[in-house]
Amino acid sequence: MHYERVAVNPERATLLPVNPLVAVHLAVVLFGSAGLFGRVLDLPPTVIVLGRVVFASLALGAVVTLRRRRAPTPPVSRLGAPQLAPLGFLLAIHWVSFFASIQLSSVAVGLLTFSTFPVFTAALEPLIPGERFDPRTLVAALVTVVGVALVIPTGDPSGDMLRGAAWGVFSGASFAVLSLVNRHRVREESALRLALHQDLWAAVFLLPFAFVAPRWPTPPEWGLLLVLGVVFTAAAHGLFIRGLKGVSAGRASVITSLEPVYGVALAWLLLNERPEARTLLGGALVLGAAVWVGRAHGADPDASTRTPGTSAPPGA
Repeated sequence: MHYERVAVNPERATLLPVNPLVAVHLAVVLFGSAGLFGRVLDLPPTVIVLGRVVFASLALGAVVTLRRRRAPTPPVSRLGAPQLAPLGFLLAIHWVSFFASIQLSSVAVGLLTFSTFPVFTAALEPLIPGERFDPRTLVAALVTVVGVALVIPTGDPSGDMLRGAAWGVFSGASFAVLSLVNRHRVREESALRLALHQDLWAAVFLLPFAFVAPRWPTPPEWGLLLVLGVVFTAAAHGLFIRGLKGVSAGRASVITSLEPVYGVALAWLLLNERPEARTLLGGALVLGAAVWVGRAHGADPDASTRTPGTSAPPGA
């Protein structure tokens, strides 16, 4: 569902024999669809994410092993475990809060509030040495606040929609931190191996929650978690990287902004979650601000390249 902004060497991204443009669109559809599992799985978000990262790790581990046998490449180990562990922790927080948002509210609210992450990214960038503050970020932030307020449906006596929106915004903020760390500290790493190691660390941090969960997944739920981890996470990651071989970073960034659009449409079609008109209007404001600030900060081609931090992204 979601993807982190890390540098990818397109020349090494020949993973799947698929048209690059089709690969990027298909990857974004898969990422946007991942949020639906938060509605169909009656499990705590920690258990859902644990299952996701475990199965994604197994799939990515198999791919990385096969690629290493064909063309040996330097391992990620030069970063060291102390540097990789925090990335896995951030990934776990990001995905847990994302699924918590969807379970409390809806797929539309979860995806659209998560989509605030480009604004958080732009706001946090000046904290990095060498980066400057762009006043346009303030305008984007104000538009985003209005958009988030409109995303929350009317008639919410329990307050679940509001809490879900808050978790979604937190998910976007945590993803912004994760993407900035990846972009500025691991530019030369293989995106697949980086995703593998982050998933493994996320599994380590989430494993204790499995022992305090109210129940273990049933066999059908294990099957859904397998699909979520292998197809909607690991395979989506591979498709996105494959697509970057023939799609420019700028164009890929625009396509990834469609993630919540795909997710909301599929939730409407498959789960009968029909968003209110004000939710769609608020979502349009959030996505518009995200695309605007993303293009304003997309001068560096590597900075605008998003690969799943499995996932990513963004939503997933």
